Amino acid sequence: MSEAVRLSRRVAELRGCSRSEAEHLIEGGWVRVAGQLVEEPQRLVRDEAIEVDPKAKVEAPTPVTIVFHKQAGELAAPSAQSHADDDSARMRVLRRHFHRLATPMPLGGGASGLVVLTQDRSVLRRLTEDAALVEQEWIVHVAGQVPPEVLQRLGRGLPGKVSVNSSSDTDARLRFAFKGMAPVELPARCEAAGLRVLAGKRLRLGRVPLGQLAPGKWRYLLPTERF
Repeated sequence: MSEAVRLSRRVAELRGCSRSEAEHLIEGGWVRVAGQLVEEPQRLVRDEAIEVDPKAKVEAPTPVTIVFHKQAGELAAPSAQSHADDDSARMRVLRRHFHRLATPMPLGGGASGLVVLTQDRSVLRRLTEDAALVEQEWIVHVAGQVPPEVLQRLGRGLPGKVSVNSSSDTDARLRFAFKGMAPVELPARCEAAGLRVLAGKRLRLGRVPLGQLAPGKWRYLLPTERF
């Protein structure tokens, strides 16, 4: 049995390329060891069969941004198994896409809806340094009816707009669109107006909507989408 060596070394020998190029091939999901996809360049191999996809491209990792539909009270992070089947980005899901993800503008534990996780520094800057310029859209479910005077009181001093999305004899859903306010302030504003919050859901960040993304699922941010 031969001495164990790093997979990146074996791929570099097979392809006649540099070690860094071999690492890009492995992390890009182009290499199989004994028929199994392996994405870790540091994996130790001996005599196993190494296959490099004929379509393989030596490309430096491109940072990704993930749009996630968080469920209320959920702590789970996106994984390959929770990727939306109808993701129109048509990108191959790679392990490296789940590394070093930042979560700007997070939701509180009791809220649900759109969460952004990103490796992209420009997206991170937009949702941190320029967060006050990014509009958020929310639906807040409250108990009871919301008379016009209560709605007026709720909108007083709000950096945006509030309206009744739907209502019944027992509850109502309010639509908020605002900038420059943290999501955790919404329940406090509702309670100050005499309302009891049942649930809150973020529908949009800037021009990026939650859309039809199912709860617990995620998709890649499209190249054409901007916050």
